[in-house]
Amino acid sequence: MDHAEESAARAEESAAGPEGVGTGRVPVPDWTDPAAVLAAATRVLRAPLGGTLGRLSSELGALVPHRAAAALSGYCAHSPLKTAGDRELAARVTGSELGRLAATVPVDRPWQGAAQLAGEERRVLAVASREAGGAGALLVLAEVSGEPLPAPVLRLVQRLWDLVTARELGRALAPEPAQLGRSRAAASERGRVMAELAAAHSATLTGLLTTLRAPALGDGQARAAATELALSALLALRSYAEWDRGLSEESLGEAFARSAAELRPLLRFGNVRLELRAPEPDRTVPSDLAHTAGAATRATVLAMLEQDGVRRLRLRWHTAADRLRVVVRDDGPGTLDADSLGAHRVGELLDALGGTLTVDAEPGWGTTVTAALPLGPLTAPAPGPLAELHPRELEVLGLLTRGLRNRAIAAELHISESTVKFHVANILGKLGAASRGEAAALAREAGV
Repeated sequence: MDHAEESAARAEESAAGPEGVGTGRVPVPDWTDPAAVLAAATRVLRAPLGGTLGRLSSELGALVPHRAAAALSGYCAHSPLKTAGDRELAARVTGSELGRLAATVPVDRPWQGAAQLAGEERRVLAVASREAGGAGALLVLAEVSGEPLPAPVLRLVQRLWDLVTARELGRALAPEPAQLGRSRAAASERGRVMAELAAAHSATLTGLLTTLRAPALGDGQARAAATELALSALLALRSYAEWDRGLSEESLGEAFARSAAELRPLLRFGNVRLELRAPEPDRTVPSDLAHTAGAATRATVLAMLEQDGVRRLRLRWHTAADRLRVVVRDDGPGTLDADSLGAHRVGELLDALGGTLTVDAEPGWGTTVTAALPLGPLTAPAPGPLAELHPRELEVLGLLTRGLRNRAIAAELHISESTVKFHVANILGKLGAASRGEAAALAREAGV
């Protein structure tokens, strides 16, 4: 592709708006047609990790015109704030602004009004959703019309956001092993930096307050105003640190209760009794670690239920030294081994977080499976082969992996065939792949 073609492809890609509000070639769903609504929802849910908000913004562009979209999610500990749309506006949106909105917008009750966003007051539509077992998520569409939206439109946006929230919670509860290590390491580093910033700013503001309160200082009115301002800044900083910690950590007791609730449907119609020994309720652990413990528990129980003769399962989570230990014991034939658990990817999940798996089987007496996960911070693993791909390139690669040719990919994404060729060339170059088949093989290995 020559320079002119490349420029045209980039211009068309910008018009299609893969990361924001679509114009041009993005399809406009007929929101009165149930089939069109389902098709739009399907396109949103099929978007690659990191591209969901952009796709949702594009689909809603005609129904609720807006300039940018932002989301604050409790399901992604390392990157809770995501933005899409107008890059200049999106880059100025802060987590504290969305945090204040999240504290006032009720779940399942969309809100329209003026709110502080990207440094100034703007008209927004805010939608909050929360799935059972999740921390909740907020969607904000920025610079919407000042006219009140009809109730059916608000309900439709709410239900679409509910679908996205459920999808994100599912990804959090059943994470891909390769992504999990990067997520946990990023969350640990983020927590460390936040703690350092909080300590530094707290010390500065405390010193400022001490100086302003000195009796030798004149102009009492100015001193009082400055003191009030500094106090407000200190409280806001501490509130933000607590909010950030709340996204990165969760109660071990609550995570255990959620895991136990997920197991009960598996045992509902059988004769297997589940005995629980809960962990210390006031202990908190990284959210990604808690999700992994739950996924490992579920997978282990599924493997044990595949045996004959199991009548009782015992589950215990507890912390010892610097590790969280998940212990599952059955009274089955005692023939379970690591290979049986491998089919359920237990080892992969634990490896991603530096964990270990021990299987102790005693023929005739049962099997005890112990998963140990380190509680300390991790070093980020080497990035995977797809780390350099942009969201649109990941979309193209996903369709390429399904065997679609350029014309079919163009029709699916509503872009030109020349743009698809441009993306495919970029994908091959970034992956170092000699052919589409080799690129597809790398994508499958990475879980696409």
